[in-house]
Amino acid sequence: MSEGGAPMVFQPQGKIDETTWAAFAEALTAAVERAKTERRDLRIDFSDVPYMSSRGLRALTLARKGADGVEIVLAGANAKLREVFAISRYDKIFRVEDG
Repeated sequence: MSEGGAPMVFQPQGKIDETTWAAFAEALTAAVERAKTERRDLRIDFSDVPYMSSRGLRALTLARKGADGVEIVLAGANAKLREVFAISRYDKIFRVEDG
C-alpha cells in the first residue's frame, strides 16, 4: 500500500501471552484500522516483546485477515520470537525484518 508515506509503527511492550493477548489483539486491530484509513503499511516493532505465545500469533493472523491491502511487517524480534515465526511459518506469511 504505502500511499500515505512511511509505514505506521505499532510497538507492543512486554510478554504477549494468555493474560495479555486480548489487549494486544485489540490494540493491533486498532492500528490496522488506522493504517487502512491513512493508506499506510504497518510495521510491528517487537523490540520490547521478550515472549509471545500462540495467542499472539492468532492475533497476528486475524490482523492480517482484516488488513485489506495494508502490508504488515514484523520487525525487531529477538532470536526467540524469530524462531517462533520460523517454526510457525509466519516468516512466509509476513515480511520479517531486523531492527
